Amino acid sequence: MSSGLCSVDFEIHGHVQGVCFRMYTEKEGLSLGCVGWVKNTNKGTVVGQVQGPKDKVYEMKVWLSKEGSPSSRITRAVFTNERDIPKLELSGFGTRF
Repeated sequence: MSSGLCSVDFEIHGHVQGVCFRMYTEKEGLSLGCVGWVKNTNKGTVVGQVQGPKDKVYEMKVWLSKEGSPSSRITRAVFTNERDIPKLELSGFGTRF
């Protein structure tokens, strides 16, 4: 029987650094009841992972690809390694450095 949980990795391209993107991503993830992490890369993108109920992870994917932080300009969102998981592998939502 499926637990209804999934995990997905993401990379967001565009003007996404220096615009509080990580802070807003944490806030949005927590408000949806998801867990995960987010960090800046040295190539100007933001990467991370989101885990939670499939419908909430889907909402987070839409937010990451269309909305982001108020000052960000997202040009492309890439989602990889999407998989069903039996239980959450992370706790909370944090920024990694």
